[in-house]
Amino acid sequence: MTHSEFFIAVDDEFGPFQGRALVRDLVMDSLGDRTAQQALDAGVAPKRVWLALCGAMQVPLGRQHGVGLIEPLADTPG
Repeated sequence: MTHSEFFIAVDDEFGPFQGRALVRDLVMDSLGDRTAQQALDAGVAPKRVWLALCGAMQVPLGRQHGVGLIEPLADTPG
């Protein structure tokens, strides 16, 4: 997952306004008590940040890897 794919996923799942607020403001212990934006800025892989955000917001598994996909695609490294 690239940074641009991360932000597309955020916008698709949470909407552009709430999604950007979550990225900016939600502090997650799974990211070392950082926000998603702080984690991305620190070099954490966008996919790891996305999965942490999904966990924090209780996004159903079927929507974490794309519509209807329960497992990530083979070409999307963790």
